[in-house]
Amino acid sequence: MATWRLMQGDTLIGELSEHGCDQPFFLMHFSPGPGWESVRALFEGLAALTGPDPDGSRFVRVARPLRDLDLTLVPVHGREPPLRVLRNCMLRIDGNAARLRCY
Repeated sequence: MATWRLMQGDTLIGELSEHGCDQPFFLMHFSPGPGWESVRALFEGLAALTGPDPDGSRFVRVARPLRDLDLTLVPVHGREPPLRVLRNCMLRIDGNAARLRCY
């Protein structure tokens, strides 16, 4: 199972450890790092997004600020290439649970 570091530049936002799969998502445990508080509200907003969004505008309004942070998932063991959040993958964090989907 893979382990990833969620980074913003050199700042560790948190660490994600894969524990299962619910296709098309990888299920992960999330452990916050020193940079978590600076992005937590944005991830909470994304996690709270539910219900119909026919034109995707609600998602874009919530996700764009996260995408603009240029967050990166870096593999701990270096077997996979780094992923850019909301560019190469979708990442939802809700408390200590996370879901990752690669594009």
